[in-house]
Amino acid sequence: MPQDITDALRAQMRAELPEVEQISDPALQAQVVEAWALAIGRSSYGSIRDIPPSGNPGSMTLLAGDQTDHIRGVTRLAMVMGREMAASNPAMVVNHDIVIAGGLCHDVGKPWEFDPANRKRWEAAPRATGLPSIRHPAYGVHLCLLAGLPEEVAHIAGAHSGEGELVVRSLEGTIVHLADIGYWTLALAGGLVKPETVSSKYRRPLVM
Repeated sequence: MPQDITDALRAQMRAELPEVEQISDPALQAQVVEAWALAIGRSSYGSIRDIPPSGNPGSMTLLAGDQTDHIRGVTRLAMVMGREMAASNPAMVVNHDIVIAGGLCHDVGKPWEFDPANRKRWEAAPRATGLPSIRHPAYGVHLCLLAGLPEEVAHIAGAHSGEGELVVRSLEGTIVHLADIGYWTLALAGGLVKPETVSSKYRRPLVM
């Protein structure tokens, strides 16, 4: 059942996504926390850790861990990529706060798309509202804007996946997108993904 957005829930989101403390702007920190509090509060989940560690429902599922492992992993990869590129290329101006906020919020729409109650409803009548009715990137944009996050972060939530092929990604959005793709590619190469859940885009034909 949906729950009230309380200070306790906000504190829980901070604890589950500790990288938020590395955002230098306290207001941006609070907005990231609010977006996740809205995401969990409006779902049947009680925690980000309750969400399966998958890229999409039933697809690219880690052998162990939970959704925080993916979100935090992508965020940390994006942070390193952004800092290394900026350090090596002084002309490249990277907004590191936006990279961190975007990394933490890129999958903020997953509680909606993964919610068992929503899945049951959509699967019972796919032609009624769609299956899913809204994918997590689009719902993530809704939550980001609702929480007051800047459009730069909402853009990252909306463009980190396939939907991003329809727009020009920002620099910070490109960093998070590549970190997300890199995370799943490395997880697969490292044997961290359940074989039966491997997405077709990560499969390669056998060399004969």
